Parts: sequence; structure tokens; C-alpha cells
Amino acid sequence: MTEVLFYHLQSQKLEGVLTTLLERSLDRGWRVVVQARSDERIDTLDAHLWTYRDDSFLPHGTWREPEAAQHPVLLSPDESNPNGANVRFLIDGAVLPANADSYQRIVLVFDGEDDDAVAAAREQWAAAKARGLDASYWQPDDNGRWAKKS
Repeated sequence: MTEVLFYHLQSQKLEGVLTTLLERSLDRGWRVVVQARSDERIDTLDAHLWTYRDDSFLPHGTWREPEAAQHPVLLSPDESNPNGANVRFLIDGAVLPANADSYQRIVLVFDGEDDDAVAAAREQWAAAKARGLDASYWQPDDNGRWAKKS
């Protein structure tokens, strides 16, 4: 059964949380697709993943590239899955894909300080539950560690 994890950002930047989660996914041998809602956001993330650390980078590509299927992490503005990812990250209000049950895990990351983002995440929670997906809600604790709240 597909797990859908809802990560509630509080005083955290998406880019910092996303890079950590992507690194952990790659450590587990997972292939990943990150879905944003605009080409501009994809371009910003693409640049960030090459430069966020001085001593390394996250191997990735975008859906535009001819070798998109070969990348372990792929950035996309739509529901496509050319790299055969088994984990999908949804950011900036991207919604559950029609084929959500084909993934091992879907991670929806939302800004808890944005009322519209919170409302959209609640709608996606209801949609995940209605589709019979295994949804869980994660929030940082006082030490900044992710804690499962429901």
C-alpha cells in the first residue's frame, strides 16, 4: 500500500528540508521524482541541488533532458514519471497523481505558515484517505526532529 507522508514545515525552508529528504531517499536506493507546479520552481530547485553544499551535490535532472529516465532524482512540473521513480515528492501545492497507488511512498511537503498551503494539504489528506492510501502527518518537535503526529 502506498504511504503518503505529509510534512508540515514550521520556520523551515523547503529547500533545506527537501535536500535532506532526497539524500535519505537516495541512501535507501529509491528513485525519486519531485513535482512542483511551475517551470520556474523547477529551475530554482535544479540550481539549488547543484550548489547547496560545497562538498557534494544531489545527482538529478529535469524532465526536459533527453536522458531524464536515467536520473535517480528527477524534477518535473507534471505527473509524469520518466525515471520510474517509486517515491514522489509533491511541493508548492502539487496534488496527488492519478496513479498514486503505483508509488511506494508519496511525500507532500507544505508550508505551515501559509494558510492556503495548509488548506490545500488538508484537501490532499482527505483525498488520500478517500483513496484508501496510508496517510501520516509529520511535524518538527522542539528539537527540530520530525515526529509523527497522526
